[in-house]
Amino acid sequence: MTFSRRKTLALVGGGVILAATASLGTIATRKTRTAGLPWTVAGQGEDARHRALSYALLAPNPHNRQPWLVDLRSPGEVMLYVDTARLLPHTDPFSRQITIGLGCFLELLRMAASHDGQRVTITPFPEGHDDNALDARPVARAVFSADPSVTPDPLFAHVMQRRSNKEPYDTARPLPDDTLARLAVAQHGLFGGTIAEDEVARWRSFSREALRIEIETPHTYRESVDLFRIGRDEVDANPDGIDFGGPLFEVMAATGLFTREAALDTTSQAYKAGLDAVYANTDTAMGHVWLVTPGNSRPDQIAAGADWLRVNLAATGAGVAFQPLSQALQEYPEMAELYADLHARLAPGGGTVQMLARIGYGPEVAPSPRWPLEAKILDA
Repeated sequence: MTFSRRKTLALVGGGVILAATASLGTIATRKTRTAGLPWTVAGQGEDARHRALSYALLAPNPHNRQPWLVDLRSPGEVMLYVDTARLLPHTDPFSRQITIGLGCFLELLRMAASHDGQRVTITPFPEGHDDNALDARPVARAVFSADPSVTPDPLFAHVMQRRSNKEPYDTARPLPDDTLARLAVAQHGLFGGTIAEDEVARWRSFSREALRIEIETPHTYRESVDLFRIGRDEVDANPDGIDFGGPLFEVMAATGLFTREAALDTTSQAYKAGLDAVYANTDTAMGHVWLVTPGNSRPDQIAAGADWLRVNLAATGAGVAFQPLSQALQEYPEMAELYADLHARLAPGGGTVQMLARIGYGPEVAPSPRWPLEAKILDA
């Protein structure tokens, strides 16, 4: 769950916050010191693997958990593992979404290497896998080899501008008719979408209801709140999870207007403002896109991640804002009815809906915080 910066300002006593901003100017203007650095050093390093990994760690992933760990002890290889301390047991009980995030990581690794004259051969789950739980076995082995004939992936050009845009979109600006065709770059699963006004209205209502269920289910909502990073110091200390940085949240944190306790208190203004804020996002979708795979094995989920990264990058290249709406895809009992409804709509003949997102035109947003590469390399 993410609070819209603009909407929260309007809802949580805007005049009080503006007055506080004026009196707490130093706090209001503070920016993160280290959380954004990985975006500025991508592509650096003497080893081709380091250069590719410095881009791969910028990949989208659920709740920005950045669940990847890499072992580089074998020359020319990257062995990818999942950090099991970064799973989402309540909203993602089978780690399907986490696995998709790892697939995004691997595809971005491959793309980056292709622009560095390196061919990467990826073997998912070389020691086997459990479709119900991720464990200590490797997620993938990626073997690098210099190859001047490798074809650079053109979607890589959009990596540094890619975002998950969690702000309201411009409802006065419709998407061009060719939008879906420009985003149809999946190579494994079935890509679909709609920008038809009547269908978008139905998906807005559906995604709003899914959000309501996630937020009003105590154990799933608490999982998100526990991952809130409020203000510069928290974001720098833990550049993962759901970040709330920038002038507005610096002041709200300093004045006690926004805390985890307030967010959990369903009678508080912070909770009510946050609820309206996330609804403002779903209610301003100007189109929706999705991805369906025939199967739902771990390798299927890795492939879905590769496709999803490509769709996100294609949207970036088209100037289209993009935000995953994963709530109705979550596999816990309270969401079961909507999960079944979603599959009846999008996969009536069978298969698994792996991803759903809203698209439109949104404001420019900052990149998400990231842990540095050295924090993700397993000790030799």
